[in-house]
Amino acid sequence: MIRHSLAILAVGAFPAFAQGTPDATLDRAVAAWRDVRTIRANIEQTVVNPLTGRSVVSRGEVQQRRPGRFAVRFTDPAGDVIVADGSTLWLYLPSTTPGQVIKSRLGEGPGSSVDLTEQFLAQPREKYDVVDAGAETVDGRPTHALRLTPKPGRKMPFVRAKVWVDDRDGLVRQFESTDQSGITRKVKLSSVRVNAGVSDAAFTFTIPKGAKVVQQ
Repeated sequence: MIRHSLAILAVGAFPAFAQGTPDATLDRAVAAWRDVRTIRANIEQTVVNPLTGRSVVSRGEVQQRRPGRFAVRFTDPAGDVIVADGSTLWLYLPSTTPGQVIKSRLGEGPGSSVDLTEQFLAQPREKYDVVDAGAETVDGRPTHALRLTPKPGRKMPFVRAKVWVDDRDGLVRQFESTDQSGITRKVKLSSVRVNAGVSDAAFTFTIPKGAKVVQQ
């Protein structure tokens, strides 16, 4: 999972789905995810570190064009940027590491994809044990939640996760994941536009003057 983990989630004007089993909920989510080509949305992420007791909330705008192009520009903390241009991932986070840009190649394997919904919905039955986690309302929309636990022997970027699947459109509205150290990230999107126009310029990163580039 990339830093500032963000969901690539979506909203659409689709008829309501009938409620069903966890398997049916998962099938709807997988089918809806396959139809997503671009997304533009506001995001909110809450990171909780149980060791320090600290909770940090960040907000911004996300744009994505599948495959391989992804951008988040934060308004809080202002100036933080994450951009994937199709081959390279750029992280510029002056709120925590001023004057430094982290550059890495997009690769394969767990946690390497910039399509954050993919980690939950690509071949989920091969990777996770999936159980029902109840019905909840997320940002005014009814959802059914699923709890995902990696199967034994599967190396994943989290030890458990919860995803909220919209009852109407079958798309993931929110997710929460917990890593090996116990850090929890909860991500929610709002004002989502699916398969709408996104800016080519959003997926281009310009190294700020004077910044040091660190290759990873």
